[in-house]
Amino acid sequence: MERTPHYDSYVKILKEELIPAMGCTEPIAIALAAARARQALGVEPEACRAEVSGNIVKNVKAVTVPNTGGLKGIEASVTAGVVGGRPELELEVLSRVTPEEIAAMRDFLDRCPIKVALGGEGRIFYINVTVIGGGHSACCEIMDFHTNVTRIMRDENVLFQGGAAGGEAEETDRSVLSVEEIIRFADCLDVEDVAEVLERQIAYNSAISAEGLKGGWGAEVGKTLRTVYGDSLPVRARAAAAAGSDARMSGCELPVVITSGSGNQGMTASLPVIEYARDKGASREETLRALAVADLITIHQKTSIGRLSAFCGAVSAGSGAAAGIAYLEGGRYEVIAHTIANALAICSGMVCDGAKPSCAAKIASAVDAGLTGYYMYLHGGHQFVGGEGIIRKGVENTIGSVGRLARQGMRQTDEEILDIMVGQQ
Repeated sequence: MERTPHYDSYVKILKEELIPAMGCTEPIAIALAAARARQALGVEPEACRAEVSGNIVKNVKAVTVPNTGGLKGIEASVTAGVVGGRPELELEVLSRVTPEEIAAMRDFLDRCPIKVALGGEGRIFYINVTVIGGGHSACCEIMDFHTNVTRIMRDENVLFQGGAAGGEAEETDRSVLSVEEIIRFADCLDVEDVAEVLERQIAYNSAISAEGLKGGWGAEVGKTLRTVYGDSLPVRARAAAAAGSDARMSGCELPVVITSGSGNQGMTASLPVIEYARDKGASREETLRALAVADLITIHQKTSIGRLSAFCGAVSAGSGAAAGIAYLEGGRYEVIAHTIANALAICSGMVCDGAKPSCAAKIASAVDAGLTGYYMYLHGGHQFVGGEGIIRKGVENTIGSVGRLARQGMRQTDEEILDIMVGQQ
């Protein structure tokens, strides 16, 4: 089959997005900045300062940082990066922390002052960690996405300078994505072009989901779903994604493969598709094509929303998962387009109030909305139509409406959520 016009770009986008991370990506990005700053300083810090945007505060406040002995928050993230971070591992920066380093973290927190302040001049995603010691200072700045290091300094010397406007321009252009071409891309995909990243997504995300289903993590949303609602395929799909979040939000030290900068979104987009593929006995090729659809539909929606927002990213990933399931079951553009629109009509009001255990329940709701949207159309062609609320005629227009709602309409919502979370009101 002839390749689609943007085939190579779609392959690159998948490889750029589907990367491994251990722990919630915002605290891990802080740990990465701290580790790089500590490396530049060359000595153990005597004081630290973290300047972060409000959305970073929101997504770090209540999540457990892995390999810290259960520590939470920005100060813990800085400490983990300084004491045990391996900056060359990027979003797996804390994956090789030793037991001795975990013990040293609490001592470091007790004796080293760590100041936290808002920064970034209105940027949604901003981190700048400064460390001071031995008569010198060093800093590392990250903007716009989790691995986009824009500057490293030691004293007044610039050791590294990235794109000052942020690294998004360095990524493959996401504007080439569309629902119609994503489906055609999956149809003509040589799966070996993306097999490495997609098979790693299956392995990593399935492993942390299985760990979450054992219980003992977070609020046990995934395990509860299976206990209360049984073993039907839709329940298993919801529970698989929720269980991965149960474990990840509570400090599980297993890595995940992220999508659009988020491990929760990576698990939400992939695990329901994997569950359906296993139930169906789908071939390797069928499974990878469906996963490509789920991931790219999620990325497409998140492109207009942004990496961080008051809009819960699980909504985008839940509809992405449903699109992948529809594709796996033989649905193509008409079915998938209506699945996405139906799902977005159901739960586009879900807010993001930071990373924490309740994300697992939101994930379950988002996957349920996606599956409801799919089955509505599959059984009787039922659909929500343009003019009903934010739904517009044409799936691309609906995706655009949601992006506008999330990026512009919910700015004040984001501020209010942050005020509530930090106790200013």
